[in-house]
Amino acid sequence: MRRFWYLPLWLTLLVTGCAGQAERGDSLYAQLGGEAGVDRIVAGLLWEIAEDSDTRALFVDTDIERFRNKLAEQLCAVADGPCVYSGDSMRETHRHLQVTSAQFNRLVSSLIRVMEQEQIPVGPQNALLQRLAVMHGDIVAD
Repeated sequence: MRRFWYLPLWLTLLVTGCAGQAERGDSLYAQLGGEAGVDRIVAGLLWEIAEDSDTRALFVDTDIERFRNKLAEQLCAVADGPCVYSGDSMRETHRHLQVTSAQFNRLVSSLIRVMEQEQIPVGPQNALLQRLAVMHGDIVAD
């Protein structure tokens, strides 16, 4: 038992470190890099979509500039940033697209890849994905 004398010290440092982070009030938006970070995530995701014929097919008739703006606005709002999403509902936007689970999962994988490339820590990645996951039923047709 004597060799674990450092355990209480380590636990105290861990709790103090976590509390300090919470006290700073770093929003998910800030953890994603704020406006510039969200813009980089959206730009990276657009490149991923362009490179993937499976998901690219979903965006053939899409106004890409509007999509870019609304996606950035939505990610900002979902991450508790200073934005209000002004686009259509996910159900309305996707009702005629017949998005499959496979396509949805490929897009999520692309988003994860982009966040990793942007060096977003895993915690904020998971927090964003959790907030976006509630939209699955409004997007996927099968």
